[in-house]
Amino acid sequence: MMAADNPRGAMFRVIGPNQHSRVTNAELFFDLVFVFAVTQVSHTLLHHFTPLGAVHVTVLFLAVWWVWVYTAWVTNWLNPELTPVRILLFAMMLGGLVLSTTIPTAFEGRGLWFAIAYATMQVGRTAFWMFATPRHRTAVRHNAIRILTWLSISAVLWIAGGLSEGDARLWLWIAAVTWEYISPAARFWVPKLGFSSVEAWAVEGGHMAERCSLFVIIALGEAIVVNGATFTELEWTASNILAFVSALVGAIAMWWVYFHKGAEAGSERISKSTESGRLARLAYTYLHMPIVAGIILTAVSDELVLKHPSGHSDLRTIVSTIGGPLVFLVGTILFKHAIRGFLQLSHGIGIILLLVLSWFAADLSPLWLSVATTVIMIVVAVWESVSLGSTPEETEGH
Repeated sequence: MMAADNPRGAMFRVIGPNQHSRVTNAELFFDLVFVFAVTQVSHTLLHHFTPLGAVHVTVLFLAVWWVWVYTAWVTNWLNPELTPVRILLFAMMLGGLVLSTTIPTAFEGRGLWFAIAYATMQVGRTAFWMFATPRHRTAVRHNAIRILTWLSISAVLWIAGGLSEGDARLWLWIAAVTWEYISPAARFWVPKLGFSSVEAWAVEGGHMAERCSLFVIIALGEAIVVNGATFTELEWTASNILAFVSALVGAIAMWWVYFHKGAEAGSERISKSTESGRLARLAYTYLHMPIVAGIILTAVSDELVLKHPSGHSDLRTIVSTIGGPLVFLVGTILFKHAIRGFLQLSHGIGIILLLVLSWFAADLSPLWLSVATTVIMIVVAVWESVSLGSTPEETEGH
């Protein structure tokens, strides 16, 4: 079937029965900008590790995640193999680079640039999707109009924040982020059009699962790049080498916890779900956010531990070294609960062990604190692998 004859619309993906829409090279290319964005978020947190700095970085991270995940939704529907959609993605890459470069000074001199880049990406992409949707697909068009309305309101808040300074900027941006994060839960209600229907949110599940798992890979890859770059500048002492190995093994354990069973099970479950949109909204749009945030926080810890492995652990080191795996495990246990319907015991025990470790953290050196959290992550990974067993259907790729 030719794209022009596609009843879903000329720019939409052609979906065949039992066919998994693949992630295109254009989407992978687009993701590269977000490798830079994730690096900027972790470095900004590293250099502004105060309560206020953490709030600032959280707002910026939520914006970065939201603009990426909305684009993943739109490219789930539109076909990035077509030139107009590719050009949209390339324009989004330019916006993403401006967004990323302004992250370190978003609450200082370049706030307006951050706000303009973010608002333009969100509103522009949604407007493109609306114009690409044929008139006969009323539910989808109405959905695009609803989302565009909500994002246009938040765009005003973002830009007003960019024009303000200090606390005013922070509060306006918190309002903008809150508005955007409640919008899918509120089903983008607007006067006259009402709520969006679950049917209008249908996604190609395998593609959505693969997109989000690729972002997890981006975050893990960024952590490994930062570790490698930091390690090359250090003297190779026994402590530094052990810290480097601990960071790498910790990243591998996180990969194992997420990918060994969870990613494939999620892909399988959402592909067969009759309410793919609702599951994608919960499991992928919301619950992947703490998973990625946990990896970014762990990357901050890895850099702190590599530079100062000995002595007592300060508060920054404790919060990042224990907080990273903790936030990651909370996100992962909730994600797996959304797709499996039960809470993973191994993850729950891992969370408890990390909380117990926090009591003794101040007495440990950063190096041994890092080793302890890595051991806990290995225990979680091995426990889950053994408890769930290996069945051919679960371990086969799609």
